[in-house]
Amino acid sequence: MKARAVKKLDPSRSLGENAARIIQVRLDEMLAFAPKALSGKTKAQHEMRIATKRLRYVLEVTGFCFGKPADTARRRARDLQDILGEIHDCDVMLPRVRAHLEELQRSDAEAVRARAGRSPDLDPRLAAHAPHRAAYRGLDVLAVYLEARRELLSDRFVAFWRRQEERGTWARLERAVYGHLRRAREVRRAERTAERARAQAEAADRARELRYEPAQYRAVPPTARRPR
Repeated sequence: MKARAVKKLDPSRSLGENAARIIQVRLDEMLAFAPKALSGKTKAQHEMRIATKRLRYVLEVTGFCFGKPADTARRRARDLQDILGEIHDCDVMLPRVRAHLEELQRSDAEAVRARAGRSPDLDPRLAAHAPHRAAYRGLDVLAVYLEARRELLSDRFVAFWRRQEERGTWARLERAVYGHLRRAREVRRAERTAERARAQAEAADRARELRYEPAQYRAVPPTARRPR
């Protein structure tokens, strides 16, 4: 899954301001997958795991800029990534187990058919001696285990997510990041206001100097004036 682009990054601005913009996008990205992921959509859960990992990594590097909300969100993102990672492991392993079982069964069917030789029908007892018959039960049990564990992990995921919503884990991080950006904008606005005030004061000082400067010097550029 391709990460969303982060706009308005500026190397001339502070680490905290740029980090806040990145966290905003990564948090929104993770939250966007929540509805489908909570309903059990495999692709959404996989993409949410990747989005959570990206959020966690940026918090590990820049979370100190945003205090306790970022630290809590970082730890909960790690927990969420672990749960979704285990779900993903089940999603990867279950098809492999079933595919391996089917492969063994096809191989055994060929072996049993070969043992039948020229017989007009197949003796059921031949299937009881299939070469891989001992592996079937183990693979079936493993498939049942993986499917049941995935359901358990899905329930754990939903419960974990609801708990974080109740505690406001993501909302507090969002407020901390927004507050940092708001303060940065206010500081820049104040700096621009101060700069305009300084420029106006300097212009007023120059105007006063010109007002009281002797008339014979006004037409002469300052660089051309020489003391007598």
